[in-house]
Amino acid sequence: MSRSSELLEQSRRVIPGGVNSPVRAFLAVEGEPPFIARGEGHHLIDVDGNSYIDLVGSWGPLILGHAHPAVVEAVQAAMALGASFGAPTERELRFAELVTSIVPNVDQVRMVSSGTEATMHALRLARGATGRQAIIKLDGCYHGAHDDVLVSAGSGVATFARPGSPGIVATATLTAPFNDLGAVERHLREREVAAVIVEPVAGNMGCIPPRPGYLQGLRDLCDAHGALLIFDEVMTGFRLARGGAQELFGVRADIVCMGKIIGGGLPLAAFGGSRELMQNLSPVGSVYQGGTLSGNPLAVAAGQTTLELLGQPGVYERLGEIGAGLEQRLAPHVARYGMSMARVGSMLTVFFRATAPQDFEQAKECDLAAFGRWHRACLDRGVYLPCSQFETAFLPATLTNAELDRIASAMGDALDAVMA
Repeated sequence: MSRSSELLEQSRRVIPGGVNSPVRAFLAVEGEPPFIARGEGHHLIDVDGNSYIDLVGSWGPLILGHAHPAVVEAVQAAMALGASFGAPTERELRFAELVTSIVPNVDQVRMVSSGTEATMHALRLARGATGRQAIIKLDGCYHGAHDDVLVSAGSGVATFARPGSPGIVATATLTAPFNDLGAVERHLREREVAAVIVEPVAGNMGCIPPRPGYLQGLRDLCDAHGALLIFDEVMTGFRLARGGAQELFGVRADIVCMGKIIGGGLPLAAFGGSRELMQNLSPVGSVYQGGTLSGNPLAVAAGQTTLELLGQPGVYERLGEIGAGLEQRLAPHVARYGMSMARVGSMLTVFFRATAPQDFEQAKECDLAAFGRWHRACLDRGVYLPCSQFETAFLPATLTNAELDRIASAMGDALDAVMA
């Protein structure tokens, strides 16, 4: 028995399923997860000494790779001054200034500790500001593990639970298919809606781009019906462009939720918007939001250093080259078996389906068993991929062309092994 298997067996005694987040259990791919000992750049090394090229990056945050020396140094320096204060610090101020200087349409930002908190408080802010209760979310978009949005969700919910998980109360949540403006418009005509929340590029039913005009259509519909538009940029923020999906697609949201990269690998997230809208939050406004560890100095140090490094010339150009390079290298392998791919920047998914899906219903038509076999074969060949068809790979900025060749070869060999 491997050391990872031993640790999983021990973990199951004290942790439900042996994991602290369901998708980590590898149940969707009918395998067992490797227990990770350390990360080095874009490599993971497990407790058995196996090395993998990491195309998950802690589900997105580690765009610069693991243990980047500048990030490590920043966190160590912050730790030497104190791990947490529960009080304001200058570091929070400077970080907020940096974020608002980067993200379009955001004058003020409130820090929290997770993407779930960011979307939860963004929806509360939207309800408080509009005086309305109903919200619209799009099928297959995942916005965290709170009641309002844990319905018709993708990602681990689609893999491990029925949409509308037991214990969820979401009586004011309306749903519509992703990429379908007509369904959203019908809801807006029939109900007074506080907000529409959307992943600008879906990443929790695999990588699914918005159809041309879709995001602008949502913007126009929200304006026409007095609803707020919330972009959940927990995945896309600081990844698709320095200013995220708003910059890439040229569409402005009323509230932007940020996570993952913003914390440089530590627990940190944020939501922001116009000064007028954000002034509804306590202590200046009546909409309550708070958190003991919000603006944690270690997380802020990691996040600020990461965003500063991403501001160096050529980083996003290189990310685009890496994404396009892997897509081009994989294309012949994928086409050989009548499959498909979708990519936006450094987010990429191989779909076990003839054409890339446009919404969640199409994504669910993928051959999930074949994906599971392929995932295990890739792992055997040293490539660590998301362990669900309903997730996107996140490519790091540190990959070389030679490594792209190696990744594509390994993934292609894995396809031959399970599909031929």
